[in-house]
Amino acid sequence: MPPGPCCVSWHSSHGSFGLVTVPINVVSETEDHSIRFHQYHLEDGGRIGTRKVCELEDREVGQGEIGKGYEVTKTQVIPISDEELRELPLPTAKSIEIEAFIPLESVDPIRIGEGYYLQPAGQVAAKPYKLLRQALARSAKVAVAKYAWSGRERLGLLRVRDDVIVLHAMRWPDEIRDPAELLPPPVEISQEEIDGALALMDTMTREDLEGEEFRDTYTEALAQVIEAKQGDKPLPEAPQPEEPGKVLDLMAALTESVSKAKAARGETGDANVHDLPKKKTTAKKTAKKTPAKKTVSKTEQKTAAAKKTTTKKTAGRRPRSA
Repeated sequence: MPPGPCCVSWHSSHGSFGLVTVPINVVSETEDHSIRFHQYHLEDGGRIGTRKVCELEDREVGQGEIGKGYEVTKTQVIPISDEELRELPLPTAKSIEIEAFIPLESVDPIRIGEGYYLQPAGQVAAKPYKLLRQALARSAKVAVAKYAWSGRERLGLLRVRDDVIVLHAMRWPDEIRDPAELLPPPVEISQEEIDGALALMDTMTREDLEGEEFRDTYTEALAQVIEAKQGDKPLPEAPQPEEPGKVLDLMAALTESVSKAKAARGETGDANVHDLPKKKTTAKKTAKKTPAKKTVSKTEQKTAAAKKTTTKKTAGRRPRSA
């Protein structure tokens, strides 16, 4: 199911919601601005093409003579035409079949692939398209669907982006490698080191991905090289990359990284990273004890109050003259 006309089918396996079909057009979600290269002959600049040659006849054949086939043995091939692929006895051959709705956070991002916009195909698709879009938006869920693409059935994820439904290709569970074999050897991480890493993350946190840091500098540099060669100008000099040093003191490296990140964002102040914990000594410091409050009996409280009253009265009298 390459980009083009299709439909989205939304129904319950129990049939209680009936069948909702949304005619749509599949449109690529992204644009590719990469600079493309061709192979050419260094001696005369001639383009190098790919010749399609029949191994049995040893001659070049045209596109009209080429078809698809499944090789059973070296001498037996089962031909499969494009029309037979289009007419596969499969519900998903011409439609995107929604199977379930699940929370987006329950989907591992590693399973989500390239995306395509689903555009409603005409007025007849406007209402069911809007119904599905609003249902997805209000429920905060995504739809999991099946569809056929490039000679195989695939799993897909439907979500809403700016009032448009997006179809993402998904990998099947058995296509994801188990990462257990890639884990590093066991190491100990201190709380201070975790706090330092979190401080660096806070310094680098931002609200969006807009800005100079997120532009394609590789394509820009490549365009400068092509422009220079076209005008017989000196090639731009490549900046010398910094040699990555060995991290001997992790906390020192985190502190320096936080300071650099703050400086880059125009912030001042010391980096909020703790020092490495000091080595424990055998002699433990004794905690300073707070002296306990003295308990005063009721008789002592009354005596103290009486003395206080007498003192106030005496202080209020004027001294008699002699």
